[in-house]
Amino acid sequence: MEEEQELISLHEGNTISAAERGGAEVAVCKLKLTVDEVVEDYIGSFGFSQLLHVLLVSFAWIFDSQNTLATIFSDAQPSAWRCKTSSSSNVNIILNGSSSISSSSFSSSFCLENNGGKGNVDGSVCRLAAGTWEWVGGNTSSTIAEWNLICDRKFFPAIPASLFFLGSLLGSAFFGRVADKWLGRKKAVMLSCILTSATSFLTSLSPNIWIYALLRFANGFARSGIGICCLVLATEAVGRKWRGQVGQYGFFFFSAGFLSLPLIAYPTRTSWRTLYKILSLFPFCYATLLLPFVSESPRWLLVMGRSGEALDVLKKFARLNGKKLPPNLTLANPSAAKTGSNNSDNKNESLWGTKWAAKRLIMVMAAGFGVGFVYYGIQLNVENLNFNLYFSVALNALMEIPAVVIGTVLLSFTNRRLLFSRSAYVAGSASILCTLFSNNNNKEKGGGSWPQLIIEGVGFMAASTAFDVMYIYCVELFPTNVRNIAVSFLRQALMLGASVSPLLVVVGRMSPSLSFLVFGALSIFSGVLSLWLPETKNAPLYETLKQQEEEEEKQKCLEAAASDSVFELGMETN
Repeated sequence: MEEEQELISLHEGNTISAAERGGAEVAVCKLKLTVDEVVEDYIGSFGFSQLLHVLLVSFAWIFDSQNTLATIFSDAQPSAWRCKTSSSSNVNIILNGSSSISSSSFSSSFCLENNGGKGNVDGSVCRLAAGTWEWVGGNTSSTIAEWNLICDRKFFPAIPASLFFLGSLLGSAFFGRVADKWLGRKKAVMLSCILTSATSFLTSLSPNIWIYALLRFANGFARSGIGICCLVLATEAVGRKWRGQVGQYGFFFFSAGFLSLPLIAYPTRTSWRTLYKILSLFPFCYATLLLPFVSESPRWLLVMGRSGEALDVLKKFARLNGKKLPPNLTLANPSAAKTGSNNSDNKNESLWGTKWAAKRLIMVMAAGFGVGFVYYGIQLNVENLNFNLYFSVALNALMEIPAVVIGTVLLSFTNRRLLFSRSAYVAGSASILCTLFSNNNNKEKGGGSWPQLIIEGVGFMAASTAFDVMYIYCVELFPTNVRNIAVSFLRQALMLGASVSPLLVVVGRMSPSLSFLVFGALSIFSGVLSLWLPETKNAPLYETLKQQEEEEEKQKCLEAAASDSVFELGMETN
């Protein structure tokens, strides 16, 4: 890297007078390097300090996962109801169509006669008079049970889930901008965690479905800053060859949060409000106890003109790695050196005002919409598999772990575009295969399909891999001064897709095969779109849009020249 190191000789402009030093002239040399060069040559691509930094940052993904997927349990349709009787015994009606009759009485006979013996919500409870039946798990087990969101109100449970993702969409734009332009990555994460904690607790106090939906929107807005800021904050501290693997750390913690959810939800299965109160504690404790030990991104500090603070952060990383930076080191912004731009210009560069970046972002968002729709839709659609809800959710959560491991391994030597597209194809194919084992009458017959459950698990694992890789891909596609904004736009596209998926899940209660077919088609479509994006494996992280445009054009010219040389050599040989 010696040729990349600029040695700038300073006297008085080059020399310092003897009078000022009280002696002979002294030449002071300063070593001017970029953040990438300092990390690669002096700190280490991925040492102990970066490992500790990445783990502390990625830990916040647990709360992102828990607040996103809590609705699987809080808004779950109760599994069974029963007719009220005058005696201590009741007649239990399980929603898959079977019944367990322990005794009979006038009131239970009246209830059974009016439900026609069908035992499902649409065909029985809807025709019963209020007060003649009750949910087996109690009225506080879920929002559907407490507010009777069934029959002519059966689409109401989709409203809070959709508004949550719409809130995430708007929150992604907000946190992406404040993290890039004002607060920085670390403070944006702290703000997001505190707001997530507050809105989660307030959600547990909701008096009706409409306030609940509004607070879920606020919770979605609040939690959106965790994922995008943590991903960028983690990847900007390591060398280029570790970016893909480090990005996967966050998704591993996201999976851990997903896996922890059934363990928290099962003890609180009689009260959905208690679930939200417990979930509200974790992000607040993290923001106050762990986050203060995290360092701000040195890349962001440099782009903001705070080179002294950026150098302090790099010195801290070097010290924890058992290394020391040169005393004459200063940080260089490569775009400023080559184009004469200043920090104000860097801040004001527009993502949408740059033609190549806008086209790239539109393609990323289109692919992200399909991935978000499928990834979150499959998770919310587990109830339509007609298996035990806690078991199904735990299985999906477990499938996230191999997805993260496989993604981490493959990202170290596989092209990002290839990995994303193939994962999307597998997810889509698995969802379509689920339709072959989907019996629209399963709920009446009382049983799920094991082949369908296994195929759904494989499809979800592939969707999870595509979801994770898309984030890493987006980080590498855009420069530092708009990276958080670009990731936030991807997040918005993902959340927009996710906001539509709850409606398809409700439709899936009536036609499971239709929901899986739509999931499959959109996943394959996303994989096809990615073919128009450039490859970023082992590419450097650029600092500004102008620098990236110039460097990528230069790289294209070099590749074209190399291709022409090979062609001419082949012609001469012939």
